[in-house]
Amino acid sequence: MQDLLALVAGGLVGLVLGLIGGGGSILAVPLLLYLVGIEDPHRAIGTGALAVAANAAVTLIQHARRGTVKWPCAALFAVFGSVGAAIGSSIGKQVNGQQLLFLFGLIMVAVAAAMVRSRQATGAEEVHLTRRMAPRLAAVSFAVGSVAGFFGIGGGFLIVPGLLAGSGMPLINAIGSSLLSVGLFGLTTAVTYALSGLVAWPIALEFILGGLVGGWLGTRLGGRLAQQRTTLTRVFAGVVGAVAVYILWRSAPATWALLMG
Repeated sequence: MQDLLALVAGGLVGLVLGLIGGGGSILAVPLLLYLVGIEDPHRAIGTGALAVAANAAVTLIQHARRGTVKWPCAALFAVFGSVGAAIGSSIGKQVNGQQLLFLFGLIMVAVAAAMVRSRQATGAEEVHLTRRMAPRLAAVSFAVGSVAGFFGIGGGFLIVPGLLAGSGMPLINAIGSSLLSVGLFGLTTAVTYALSGLVAWPIALEFILGGLVGGWLGTRLGGRLAQQRTTLTRVFAGVVGAVAVYILWRSAPATWALLMG
């Protein structure tokens, strides 16, 4: 039964990614915990990070074929961010699982809020990595990678604004370029957790397989529902917010007990 649930959970994440182009990975950990039935929050984070990396790699190939990836900026962001992700994931493993879940719920609230904000698609199409831009972009990427690694998420909702602010590239290029970092952050986090035996490999593979199928379906539906993408994004933001409230409700008593004890 757990195998089937892992396929379904991966399919749901892939479907969302295909429909609205991002944000779905934030549901990987809650689905692994509350639907698939992984009891250890740290194991759910490690397993989810591997699935996030695989989904990002597939989507990156699609964007690369369309020419929307600004490779020099994307590579710099990914390299420095991966260092941050390694540090953040190492710290995250040391935090109590229930406290980490509570903080994860808070970050989900931030994701939901970010998704309902409209982002401008304007920017300089001929962006090139310069010596003046590089230090700023590296600092932003390290900070974003640290957060992504700590929570075991792809961090696309932070990476895209970081690329926009750090380079001034158009939104479509920031989305495409962000996927290299999402994949490497997820892989870095997964490796860190795997070294501690905190990745459920069979479930991760099933989750990835379900994500591939869901992503294919979501991409096809997304083309037909392109005009409703803003509405779909806001509906999904509401789902993320509701899941965040549930996580906060489930983890708050244990977190409070730990703080008081």
